[in-house]
Amino acid sequence: MSASTAAPTRTRATAKATAPTNRARRRSTALGLAAWAVGLAFCLPALWMVLTSFHSEADAATNPPSLAAALTLDGYRTFFGGGGGPTPWPPLVNSLMASVFSTVLVLLLALPAAYALSIRRVRKWTDVMFFFLSTKMLPVVAGLLPIYLFAKNTGLLDNIWLLVLLYTSMNLPIAVWMMQSFLADVPVSIIEAAQVDGARLPTVLGRVVAPVAAPGIAATALICFIFSWNELLFARVLTGVVAGTAPVHLTTFVTSQGLFLAQLCAASVVVSLPVLIAGYAAQDKLVQGLSLGAVK
Repeated sequence: MSASTAAPTRTRATAKATAPTNRARRRSTALGLAAWAVGLAFCLPALWMVLTSFHSEADAATNPPSLAAALTLDGYRTFFGGGGGPTPWPPLVNSLMASVFSTVLVLLLALPAAYALSIRRVRKWTDVMFFFLSTKMLPVVAGLLPIYLFAKNTGLLDNIWLLVLLYTSMNLPIAVWMMQSFLADVPVSIIEAAQVDGARLPTVLGRVVAPVAAPGIAATALICFIFSWNELLFARVLTGVVAGTAPVHLTTFVTSQGLFLAQLCAASVVVSLPVLIAGYAAQDKLVQGLSLGAVK
């Protein structure tokens, strides 16, 4: 074959080889743009809530809403009691107490349970796991009346510690399920080495298992904190003036006089901040924990 005919042949071969690469690059670009579009669509309601929180009540109530409306901090001033309204600090403190204390109790109870179900497995451990899962099958409303009667007869209505116990019992099954899968990937050899050195069970759990499974524990703690912070039904029925939580406080902005949309959006932004801050602070551990065991 002469050089004059070999050159076009190589050119066509190179073009055929680069064509799939170009198509793959275009497909990857299109998928990336689609992913960004879907992500922005999911974030749009939250962004709209933040924008509305900086509008006046008159501008927030316009239909269609105006993007160019003047910005103001009146909604935040009213939320923090600037207009003579109720202060939000007691509900925020109550939510923080209920969420933090219940999350700590859940971790203290779920870690030994997950250890017994994953590393030192008890007999019929799968039945135990199914029992934990079955407790989440009962509708929350079905247990509301018995719990209300129990709280009334024991004098625990409008008591923050009742919410702590309820949130602990509600989050414990999902915490055991999550931590069981995390602890299943802990090497048994390091536990046996600690036991050979004379370490007892509390030492093994606190100094050996917990540091290794720290990402999974962080992910479990964050999810339990979010569930406790966002819970409304039990807090609305079982609390009143003393132990009302932040979600209950949000409902006060929907009154018979109308819906104060700007104030409600401002309150929602403030109430959402602790969860966002906790998620941002633990994002590394959260990603590691949720992906733990995904790649062997």
